[in-house]
Amino acid sequence: MFFEMLSMRFFAVVVLVGVAWVAPALAVIETYEFSNPQLEQRYHVLSQELRCPKCQNQNIADSNAPISQDLRALLYAQLEEGASDEAILDDMVSRYGEFVRYRPDTRGAALWLWLAPALMLVAGFVLLLVLLRRGRGASKTEDSPLTEEEQQRLEQMMSNETDHT
Repeated sequence: MFFEMLSMRFFAVVVLVGVAWVAPALAVIETYEFSNPQLEQRYHVLSQELRCPKCQNQNIADSNAPISQDLRALLYAQLEEGASDEAILDDMVSRYGEFVRYRPDTRGAALWLWLAPALMLVAGFVLLLVLLRRGRGASKTEDSPLTEEEQQRLEQMMSNETDHT
């Protein structure tokens, strides 16, 4: 009985390991026949640059989502039609927004998104310096001795106060 259970567990482990080992081979692999090797190279570069709208953290080359399959087919068709890389990227951005690019454009409104963290950091340092300098200036005035006139007036006020008590 014990050996039967042990052999059943061993069999189950072997089956699970086998399924885990074979599962990646069952993934969909698309092959396209390109008219020249340069188009194939451009296809691989562009498919790495374009983000899957559904997966969000995968490019269309790595994603098996149906939208990524469609985008890969569209990319292939546009390359074979002779579209430039910029024209293809512009078309994808017009359809899916700037999000579809892993490296968004650094012009226009997107420039503010790229520069905002650095500008906020600089503004924070400037504010810190201003506050530190104000703090030092206030402490200097507190520690400075009184002028002779101020000292005489203070003594007069203190003597008046002691006279009234």
